[in-house]
This record gives sequence, structure tokens and C-alpha cells, in this order.
Amino acid sequence: MEHPLLHDTRFNYALRSSLPSSNLTTNSSNETHTFSVFDGCDHMVSGIMFDLALQSINVIIGIPANILVIAHLINTRNEPSTSDIFLGCLAFMDAYFGLMTIISFLNLYLWRSEIGWRALKFTFGVKDTSGPLLLSCVCLDRFIAVVFPIAFGQLKDKKYRVGLTVVVLLLTFAYASAKAIGGIPNFEKVFTGEVLFAFTWMVVCNVSILLALKRSRGAGKDEMHPMKRKAFKIVLSILFIIISNYLPPVALFPFEDFYPHKVFSCYVQPVGFAFVNISSTIQPLTYLSRLEKVPFLPQSCVEKLCCKKKDNPSKA
Repeated sequence: MEHPLLHDTRFNYALRSSLPSSNLTTNSSNETHTFSVFDGCDHMVSGIMFDLALQSINVIIGIPANILVIAHLINTRNEPSTSDIFLGCLAFMDAYFGLMTIISFLNLYLWRSEIGWRALKFTFGVKDTSGPLLLSCVCLDRFIAVVFPIAFGQLKDKKYRVGLTVVVLLLTFAYASAKAIGGIPNFEKVFTGEVLFAFTWMVVCNVSILLALKRSRGAGKDEMHPMKRKAFKIVLSILFIIISNYLPPVALFPFEDFYPHKVFSCYVQPVGFAFVNISSTIQPLTYLSRLEKVPFLPQSCVEKLCCKKKDNPSKA
């Protein structure tokens, strides 16, 4: 009898799918099945290798970078930005995702535990939801601050952001729990719809912010105010993250029915998720590149990594 994983082939795809977790470890005869990362894609492995390579980068670079972001947010807690709570949660979730990548490799090649597979499906559910929603919250915060500054002043109390964060976490854990349990028909469509909505919202917000900042120059002035220039660069960096990490799945996943099943499972979906996964490294590095001082790193190292040079006094 055909194994239930034969048409649910990719490591991440199997974990991200809505199949019950028991299907990952046993076949229809309740016999142990040796799970392979290339199951069903033995001659179409390039997409999977690409995804696994980027996940390895999350472990090597992403985890330390996210820890540095969290350390910086703790160090500056007395003078917090209004978006710090969203950025802190995002860094924590990305660090957690990187750590679970190590667990996923151990479970794939050593343990092969059903509980491990459930935990990994939950992790992918957290990654699928927390990243787009928390970045959307950051964009919303910046959008109100720039476009509606009076309303922003009235909404500066952190209780609003704490409440929004709680809502995001509840949605994240509900989605991740449903994914871990599995068995929900067309559950993958939820992720596609969520990413489409979040991507559209973030692009509209950031483009609106950039246009508002461009128009806010004083009459007859060619230079933008330093604080507005800084905000302009921050928004540009967020827009870069959004486009580089979320445009590929937004462009590819809605057209799933137009691809041959094997092509979608072994090439399209692994590559699309790979761009989402590597955001766990790109997001903290982008944040750290804007800092004047990074915890635990000497200033000379920060200047070199961020391509920043001290201003030298002009020579007479």
C-alpha cells in the first residue's frame, strides 16, 4: 500500500502541512517508516538543499544576532522606542526558530520521535505567523507616528502595544497548535492568505510613510531633517525585509494549482519557505546595522561590520 508521505514529500513541507503528525512516523500498517528529508524528491533535491542551507545560516548567524538584538533592547529599556515590544518578540521568536532547527536535524537523523515532529510542526506554525504579524505591527506603529502624529501622541501608552502583542501571540499559538495537531483540510491556504494580507498591508504602510517623509521637507530645503532621514532609512530597511523575504511566497504560493504536484512540492514550496526562513537572520542583522553600539561587540568591530566610519576633522 502506498505510504501516506509519498505525496507529501518535503521535510519542511511535511512539517508545515495539515497531515496528522502520526503520518510522519508510521505507515498504514503501523510499521516504522524511515523518514528521509528527500522523500519523494530523490531526483529533485536542489530546492530542498537550498532551504536546508538557509536554515543552517539561521543557526550559525541568526541565533547570535537575535540574542544581540534582545540584549540591546534590554540595555535600552529605560529609553524604549514604541516598537520595541514588537521587535523584542520578533527577535525571541526568531531565536527560538533557529534553536529548533538544531532539534529538527537531530530528530530527523537520530531520534525520529513523533513528539519531536509535533514540536517541529508547532515551531513552523509559530514562524509562519509571528513574523508577518509582528512586522505588520511595527509598520502600523511607524505609519501612525508619521502619517497621523496627533493620534500617535494619544496612543503612546504602552498598554495598547501590549494588548496588540497579546492578540498576535494568541493568533500565533492558535495557528501553530492547529498545525501541530493536523488533519485540517486546506489548512495551507491559511498561511497563503495571511502572507498575502500582511505583505500588502506592510507595502502600503511603508510606501505611505516614505511619501509622507519625502513631502515633509521644509519649504525651500533640499535636505531632510536628520530625525526624519533616520526614520526614512528605517522604513527603507523594513521594506527591503518585506520584499526579499515575503515576495517569493506571495508571488508563487497562490498559483499552487497551476504547478505539477511534484514541482510544487520539491521546488516551489521549499524555495518559497526558504526565503521566509532566512528572515530569522536578515531581520536582526538589519536592526543591528542601524545601531551605533552593539552589546558585547567592540566599537571598532561594529564600525567595520556596519560599514560605518568615524568622521575625520577636515584638514586645513
